[in-house]
Amino acid sequence: MFEVVVITDKGASVERVNCTLRHCTIGKSRDNLVQIRGWRVAQVHCKIELTDKGLYVEDVSDGSGIAVNGNKVPFYGPIRSSDVISIGSYEFRLGVAEERDSAALNLSAQGEVEHPVTAKKADDDWMMQTYIGGALGEVKAEDRVAEIERQRMFMWRNRIHQEVLRMMDLKRTDVGSMDEVELKQKVEVMINDALESMASEIPENVDIAQLKTSVLNEAVGLGPLEELLANDDVTEIMVNAFDDIYIEKSGKLIRSDITFSSDAAVMSAIERIVSPLGRRIDESSPMVDARLADGSRVNAIIPPLALRGPTLTIRKFAKKKLNVDDLLGYGTINRPMAAFLKMAVEQHSNIIISGGTGSGKTTLLNIMSNFIPETERIITVEDAAELKLNQPHIVSLESRPANLEGKGAIPIRDLVKNCLRMRPDRIVVGECRGGEALDMLTAMNTGHDGSLTTVHANTPRDVISRLEVMVMMAGMDLPARAIREQIASAVHVIVQQSRLADGSRKVTHISEITGMEGNTVQLNDIFVYKQEGFDEEGKVVGNYVATGQVPQFYESLRSRGINVDMSIFG
Repeated sequence: MFEVVVITDKGASVERVNCTLRHCTIGKSRDNLVQIRGWRVAQVHCKIELTDKGLYVEDVSDGSGIAVNGNKVPFYGPIRSSDVISIGSYEFRLGVAEERDSAALNLSAQGEVEHPVTAKKADDDWMMQTYIGGALGEVKAEDRVAEIERQRMFMWRNRIHQEVLRMMDLKRTDVGSMDEVELKQKVEVMINDALESMASEIPENVDIAQLKTSVLNEAVGLGPLEELLANDDVTEIMVNAFDDIYIEKSGKLIRSDITFSSDAAVMSAIERIVSPLGRRIDESSPMVDARLADGSRVNAIIPPLALRGPTLTIRKFAKKKLNVDDLLGYGTINRPMAAFLKMAVEQHSNIIISGGTGSGKTTLLNIMSNFIPETERIITVEDAAELKLNQPHIVSLESRPANLEGKGAIPIRDLVKNCLRMRPDRIVVGECRGGEALDMLTAMNTGHDGSLTTVHANTPRDVISRLEVMVMMAGMDLPARAIREQIASAVHVIVQQSRLADGSRKVTHISEITGMEGNTVQLNDIFVYKQEGFDEEGKVVGNYVATGQVPQFYESLRSRGINVDMSIFG
């Protein structure tokens, strides 16, 4: 392991990069450990290698050259800490990380040490100098062996991956012409060849099968995220930096010990996600919303907007399609509420599901859409396709971002307008964020009853305010009273879902809009969740309560002779 200190603009900027392998490269390409810019910088400009005698640097730029202490050299070493390597306007200093005494590393599993003084000093050095996940920090004695094994696997994964990339380059492999299966088979062969050629170097205690899987995921999959995506308990993955990954389990955030090898590896994973969808991410378009094959939602943002490197957020969708029984099992709703929502959807009530980020709005929308009869034509409109409806007669529409020239964008609003001409029985909009709210309300008011959508809001009363603001964003300059009248006549039911302090998701309000009184839209709570406190395990304790109010549309259904269960409101 060694450290590369990058100095630019005559000391104005200093960056430290740790190489966990015995060799690394510097250049313009993303595949380099240290990526630098400049017209005199080659794709791979120089190679640094750690040998038994020390660090050596080799010029591989094919003409641009490197200088050490002001003298142009093709090869130089062993490098001292005072030596300065120059490439264009960049300067570099190298240093070998101190390693713990090998005898002290291999402490007895029973805690017996032959030389207590030597072992104590080694322990102190280890506490001060162990490199873990990109930072120096203390390590508990019981975690040392596991950390050493993880670092060893990390180093060999990177080395094998670099060797596979070199082999692909030498064989001039045309990756673009291969489908996913063919590419995976090709890479597997190359990994086997690389492992065979390095068999004498790989330590015996390295798990070859795990190493092979890890390299394959890094080369053609989503790298270390494949393991997290396969774990059904993980509901969200947050890559803050290549070596800083958090996950959500049971509504709680936990830092993962899984890391990428570099920022370039994170960029490769992002590009593998967005490229098949016809979307792009680069410096001119550094943000993107996308989805995985299973419908999981993806957001990525890269430098220069993301200061710590490429950032990736994946909200996973359950592999099993959830239904209302699952909501009952999780305690998200109770049976009277489920019966009411089923009747509301079947009888063409216009419903808005509201809640905060990660409260489960889209999941609830998916489940409620199952109540739509199979005989009806459904048109879904989304930014990134996430809805998984089971009915046979479905048309799914997805918005499109602008192209490289900034043209060709098709926003949700245009899709909502267009779907009105497609003879829909139901319109389902994934989420209203802006001016499309006006078109959605217009559709609800012009014979397209039974429409469903979601909005971000913290209470049913906030939904009214949010809709009002979003309609104003359409730029139609409507008076506030006219907007509120549109909302009061278009929306029938608001379902409020919240993520509580213990991570559980619950429907906290089901409210009916009953009309206007003066300039105020009137809301009537039908069901509410009343929290009473926490149990010994920190779980939220509470009850679902029917307020006793009977919704207007139930009275209308009963007057038309439709059999309805009024006991659920008791």
